[in-house]
Amino acid sequence: MALVGLLIPCFVISFDVAHSCQNADNFVGASSPGDIVIGGLFSVHGRMLHPEEHPMRPVIQNCAGFEVQVFLQTLAMIHAIEMINNSTLLSGIILGYEIYDTCAEVTKAMGAALRFLSKFNASKDTVEYKCNYSDYIPRIKAVIGSSYSEIAMAVSRLLNLQLIPLVSHASSAEILSDKIRFPSFLRTVPSDFYQTRAMARLIHRSGWNWIGIIATDDDYGRSALESFGIQAMMNNVCISFKEMLPAYLSDGTINAKVNQALEKVVKETRVNVIVVFLRQFHVTILFRKAIERNINKIWIASDNWSAAVKISSMPNIKHLGTVVGFAYKSENMSTFHDFLKNLHSQPIENNTFLTEYSVLLSACTNVKDQDLNKCISNYSQENLIYKAGRRSQIWRDDFLWANTEPGFIQSTMLAVHAIAHAIRERCKDRDCKNPVAFAPWEKVKSTCSRKCRPGQMKKVSASPHTCCYECVNCPEDHYTNRTDMDYCFPCNNKTHWSPVNSTTCYEKTVQYLSWNDWFAILLLILSALGVVLIFAISTIFTRNLDTPVVKASGGLTVCHVILLCHFFMFASTGFFIGKPREFKCKARQVFFGISFALCISCILMKSLKILLAFSFDPKLQNFLKCLYKPIPIVVTCTGIQVVICTFWVTFRSPFVEQNFFIRRVIILECNEGSIVAFGIMLGYIAALAFICFIFAFKGRKLPENYNEAKFITFGMLIYFIAWIIFIPVYTTTFGKYRPAVEITVILISNYGILCCTFLPKCYIILYKQETNTKSAFLKIIYNYSSKSAGSLTVSQMSLASTCTTPQYPITNSCCKSEKTLKNGNCHFEVSRHSLTREDVPPKNTAGTISRKRLSSI
Repeated sequence: MALVGLLIPCFVISFDVAHSCQNADNFVGASSPGDIVIGGLFSVHGRMLHPEEHPMRPVIQNCAGFEVQVFLQTLAMIHAIEMINNSTLLSGIILGYEIYDTCAEVTKAMGAALRFLSKFNASKDTVEYKCNYSDYIPRIKAVIGSSYSEIAMAVSRLLNLQLIPLVSHASSAEILSDKIRFPSFLRTVPSDFYQTRAMARLIHRSGWNWIGIIATDDDYGRSALESFGIQAMMNNVCISFKEMLPAYLSDGTINAKVNQALEKVVKETRVNVIVVFLRQFHVTILFRKAIERNINKIWIASDNWSAAVKISSMPNIKHLGTVVGFAYKSENMSTFHDFLKNLHSQPIENNTFLTEYSVLLSACTNVKDQDLNKCISNYSQENLIYKAGRRSQIWRDDFLWANTEPGFIQSTMLAVHAIAHAIRERCKDRDCKNPVAFAPWEKVKSTCSRKCRPGQMKKVSASPHTCCYECVNCPEDHYTNRTDMDYCFPCNNKTHWSPVNSTTCYEKTVQYLSWNDWFAILLLILSALGVVLIFAISTIFTRNLDTPVVKASGGLTVCHVILLCHFFMFASTGFFIGKPREFKCKARQVFFGISFALCISCILMKSLKILLAFSFDPKLQNFLKCLYKPIPIVVTCTGIQVVICTFWVTFRSPFVEQNFFIRRVIILECNEGSIVAFGIMLGYIAALAFICFIFAFKGRKLPENYNEAKFITFGMLIYFIAWIIFIPVYTTTFGKYRPAVEITVILISNYGILCCTFLPKCYIILYKQETNTKSAFLKIIYNYSSKSAGSLTVSQMSLASTCTTPQYPITNSCCKSEKTLKNGNCHFEVSRHSLTREDVPPKNTAGTISRKRLSSI
């Protein structure tokens, strides 16, 4: 009787859960009429049934594997449309929908896309071929979908023919951001660029650098693999192996490929982190086999399956190890929860998905919630026979809510709202109850936020909607050259720069202190004036060679050596100007350092000679006589500087360097090679100058016309002040004018010493010729010497200081004979009469003051 009952068509029917397509209307999964119709593409079934190894006829096959999570996405689209229709957003305009099942296959999705392209209100579903579709009105205005990037790429290319917007809620392949190839594609989820970058950073910061990858062999998998490979390289993460699985479950090699991938995972024992870019049904097969083989690893999940309930509820899933994933943000979905609770009141006549779900619930009535998902998926793989009219009256909304993936539900509803807002913008000045009021391509540009211009990037606002963003200007040294860029490209900071809000990078200009720079010209003029001054002084001293002032300056040889050093120091400034070259970098400091050391050494010798000439302390005079060796002093002091510079150039030689740390320009400059060596060179000159200053300071009270020590002291003070100021200024100055700082200090110190050493003497030679005679010169020296000798107490004895009527005869008094003036030296001889108090010679007195030689330097 049971068998007979099954054969009675009045009471029972043969029901193919995923029924085949008999006509175009059967092809629609869910539909509702409206003034404006929105299309939908969802992979409600996981695969198509292929009875033949290769298709023999162009027939759309049946589908199998009912996916509850994707079914919920279709309900989210329906719920969002109903909410909009019940609101004032569109002011009485009713939205309709046509939702199709792609069965996770491009072929079936293309069939649905063809129907989207068919002309509105035509007697037959025909697609007209036209050169210009601007006035063409298709049956739908926009499409939401699809669940997979590969399908979205194919469908988007077809919809591009009429620029019908395709707003995806799940397709995340980075290539879909290319507006040249996919001008009408939009999405409410971020591209894989952000996901792969986050994955690579997570792996890097976790200390993992040896990983494996398993991906689908389709556009999504290959795109994600390429993007992740770039990010991994940037984060120093190495990829041990890459395994690709067939994109479709209908592929007969899928089990073999999964086993092959797991063999690789087991073989690579050092790889403990696996990145997985797969669809949910691929992950289910992979993990089921991995659990059987007791494989324990760290699995990095893509957003496609990271929140999948069917995977997280798999038996013994914890034995796999640790799963770390990235998921989409979501907000409050209480309205959708209420919608699921009232699902039993929804009409099912035009919703085959809802009909099929109720039939499957009836078939799995006695199954617990944790196994219900598997039961539904398995039952849909074969033809089931049910009693007519027997559908489940218990909708088990708690089961549906437990299988909800908030991220995908939120992004689906957001796609509907984005389209609704675009329609509202277009319908402000037209009657959109008339379906021909506007064409789909007119609202492609309508989004939650305006397009970001080149030079700007998108910044996601506080809103949870990823398609709602702000446009912010690219910062300095970053640019964008296209609209709606998610991030700004960095410029090469070494060679290029860009201002704020830039659309390109500009090449930096190379700068250095050039010969035609106004400041360089000023410094060169000052150096040239110094050279002219040197030649003028040299001429004056040469023409007055036999005058006391020239002789008192150490003679023409010493003066010319000092003037030559000043000339070299002025000339060394030329090495600081112009394009830096290796030879100039090495020569400029060495040239200046040795010249300055030689100059200071000669002045030091003169200071020592002055102190020796007018020292009346016998002990100090004997010490100075032993110390005073002019040529050895000059050679030794200069030689030490030569050794310092030789070691510097040999071991840490200065070199030409490009300074990239200044925006907009590249500074071509000389790197000193060793700051320590540079400091030692300057420090040695400072030490010589300090010793010279001490000796000159002690001789500062010489006769007025003979007071060279006073001017040497002043010259050394100018040197110290200039170089003390130089140190902080030089270390804090950057750019092409940094060499000018050192040039300025060289000029100041050079002019200071030159003028203090020679200009007072030139003044005497040119304007006080009456004091530049032998008699006047010797008279001044004698008066000073007599005064100094008179102040010297020797065992309570004094020396009369009268030149005309001396109490004690002085031989060659006042050097009356010119023969006593030799080589600029005046000889005084005091007779050997005892200097007594009350004509009584002291007991311990030698009775004579030995001959003093007072040298005039």
